[in-house]
Amino acid sequence: MAELSIRPLADRVIVEPSAAETKTASGIIIPDTAQEKPQEGVVVAAGNGKADEPMTVKVGDKVLYGKYAGTEFKFEGADYLIMRESDILAII
Repeated sequence: MAELSIRPLADRVIVEPSAAETKTASGIIIPDTAQEKPQEGVVVAAGNGKADEPMTVKVGDKVLYGKYAGTEFKFEGADYLIMRESDILAII
């Protein structure tokens, strides 16, 4: 888990997505074009929350999020997602 110099505001979190599966359970290799976008990752930065809604996730939590949640961005060569805490479905 990398230390980020980016600090999200309010109820936003930055998630580092898990790597996409490249092989099935039976050993068949999945081509890049057929790989699904991962829906889980690790929180690497979190905002302070809103005045009436404190944050429930913290840095280091492994989370499950919606398929189309967040905005992808690259920072220092790594891929991240920034999303609202409400886009997170569960803490794993």
